[in-house]
Amino acid sequence: MATSTKPHLKGVVFDMDGTLTVPVIDFQAMYKAVLGNDEYLAVKSKNPSGIDILHHIESWSPDKQRKAYEIIADFEKQGLDRLQVMPGAAELCGFLDSKNIRRGLITRNVKDAVDLFHERFGVKFSPALSREYRPYKPDPAPLLHICSTWEVQSNEVMMIGDSLKDDVVCGKRAGAFTCLLDETGRYDAPEYANVEHKPDYKVSSLVEVQSLLERDFELTS
Repeated sequence: MATSTKPHLKGVVFDMDGTLTVPVIDFQAMYKAVLGNDEYLAVKSKNPSGIDILHHIESWSPDKQRKAYEIIADFEKQGLDRLQVMPGAAELCGFLDSKNIRRGLITRNVKDAVDLFHERFGVKFSPALSREYRPYKPDPAPLLHICSTWEVQSNEVMMIGDSLKDDVVCGKRAGAFTCLLDETGRYDAPEYANVEHKPDYKVSSLVEVQSLLERDFELTS
């Protein structure tokens, strides 16, 4: 009898904002509020694939940093008030559970947001690493920590997220499979054609993920 040559998948790690939850934070407005319009435009021109605001403000003075975090927290709080679970998320989690595939979460949002998400969704992700876990994405450390906790190899895990610069880079650096959720096709734009880290898969909704997992992977706990 022929043995399967498909890679084994033992766990899936999700981003939260814009992946498991409907994107509600106006990041452009938040970046402008933190940086000011002129600096925002200057930083954006140097980072066409997206601004990493958390890393950007790390070099600031403590007082300036504190004010920046207050602005970010305010935008995030407004987002929490409108929290909605992404279409297909519940069904995908149910499918993973049926196959005994582990589920984890890595977000650059705060722990309060993760707790509220768990409460609203009624489904737990474990480990669920928030911004309090350092270093955060795109560093591979949080994903490698989850793999270590699960006692699995990183090449037995998939990272799913809607950010090329955070989720895909984190996954690729860790040695995991990566799936980019691109609802609007924005990553088809020419400026993303030559990025260093490209996703193994790209989907326009979480609904598509189950079929690609069944097609391309040996699903084992």
